[in-house]
Amino acid sequence: MYIMQLVAITMSCSIVLKEKGFKLTPQRRLILEYIHDKESHLTAEDILHFVESRAPGVNKSTIYRTLDLLVAAGCVLKNEVNGHFIYHHAEEGHHHHLICRSCGKNIDCGESIFADVKEAISAEYGFEADLKHMVVEGLCHDCLSKTGKY
Repeated sequence: MYIMQLVAITMSCSIVLKEKGFKLTPQRRLILEYIHDKESHLTAEDILHFVESRAPGVNKSTIYRTLDLLVAAGCVLKNEVNGHFIYHHAEEGHHHHLICRSCGKNIDCGESIFADVKEAISAEYGFEADLKHMVVEGLCHDCLSKTGKY
């Protein structure tokens, strides 16, 4: 089942890339499979180390350009967390992160948490917000309680 799911996701990205005039090169396939296989957020350095271990000699700039292409094509999502870009497969679903700026704790939350915000933006500004993968920084419950504010 897992292999079939990975092939289906790789194929869907292959179709997206083809529709946009790009090929699913071995490097692109390797990066996509790794991002999907990890089922977690990865930094560019994580991906770089993996690709270098599997395909020595691949230029670092090729990996960064491939990540930018996959983001632009909508196959991969990219966000900045604590000064680092993180990547994850777009088909893993939309979710958001609450990042504690004190201890670094990462709390995943569902897409529905920003539903009211999205609706308010639409009603107030006539603007359809793309809230696929938000990162919100603040203080977690533990750190907030240490300040005496909670």
